[in-house]
Amino acid sequence: MAVRTYYEAPDRYEPAAGDPPAVFLAGGITGVEDWQRRAAAALGRLGVIVLNPRRRRFPMDDPAQAPVQIAWEHRHLHLPEVLTMFWFPPGDSDQPIALLELGAALDNPARRLVVGADPGYRRVEDVRWQARLARPGEVVHATLDDTLGAARARLC
Repeated sequence: MAVRTYYEAPDRYEPAAGDPPAVFLAGGITGVEDWQRRAAAALGRLGVIVLNPRRRRFPMDDPAQAPVQIAWEHRHLHLPEVLTMFWFPPGDSDQPIALLELGAALDNPARRLVVGADPGYRRVEDVRWQARLARPGEVVHATLDDTLGAARARLC
């Protein structure tokens, strides 16, 4: 039986012995391009498990879905051994939830991270400073391709 390698919220991933490495696509969703689609395709070609919080169709008219989404993200962000790849693209939002998640991840020395922020992202310096202070030497990549390359190197 083939191992399922793509999980999109709200589908739950249950790690099992023998699974390939997993990566969580953390970062902007609202008011930014769907960078997760490109990242999932690139990383999926490696045969890793991709955990994507961005739903193809989020039911905005259903207020019960917000807690479902938040709980899904929280659970999957805290799975041990999962690499968290943060990408902050430019757009119409400062992406405050992603910044909160980044701060928490940076302060957890056991958390495996790759971080990238487009120079056009309004809070790019905040991301750089958070990383610099919490993890001196942590590279904040300037392009999605460079961030994906760093994730590939950490996963394989």
